[in-house]
Amino acid sequence: MATRTDSLSRRDQILKEAARLFAERGFHGVGVDEIGAAVGISGPGLYRHFAGKDAMLAELLVGISGQLLTGARRRLKDADAQSGPDAVLDSLIEGHIDFALDDRPLITLHDRALDRLRDSDRKLVRQLQRQYVELWVEVVREAYPDLAEATARSAVHSVFGLLNSTPHLSRPGSLPGRTATAGLLHRMARGAFAAAAA
Repeated sequence: MATRTDSLSRRDQILKEAARLFAERGFHGVGVDEIGAAVGISGPGLYRHFAGKDAMLAELLVGISGQLLTGARRRLKDADAQSGPDAVLDSLIEGHIDFALDDRPLITLHDRALDRLRDSDRKLVRQLQRQYVELWVEVVREAYPDLAEATARSAVHSVFGLLNSTPHLSRPGSLPGRTATAGLLHRMARGAFAAAAA
């Protein structure tokens, strides 16, 4: 039986394990040998895929910022003209919840290691994140037309804080289940936007 890991390329497997290890032990607390062992190759074998740990970190943090933006743009493009702004906002929320539940190590890693990126990579992450925020602000203001732009932007950042709190919710096995947790997060996000507009 194939697992999600089986379908990942070797490079993606390395990144997945690096994210997990960096999140658990800190960027400086993990060596290339440990990352290699986690994917069944020698530490030096990693250099066929990456120049080093710094390159892995950059690909992880720039990569997830780009993926979130691309995914949000795709959701906007795929939205039915009849669906309306509420359905589009719900779709954006669902996409971010998928990230928040499935990629918890990347949230932790971003919080702890963004400042370890080279200036150019850190600027790129921030640029991608700003575009992601502005896309959300536009959709939120369509769903809540009376919401001022500055308030909408503050609400978006607040909702991201809420959704990105998943690494701190509880031990993974003690959550009420993915579907129930996703539903709770979705209701809380919509509640936050509604409160901002009240």
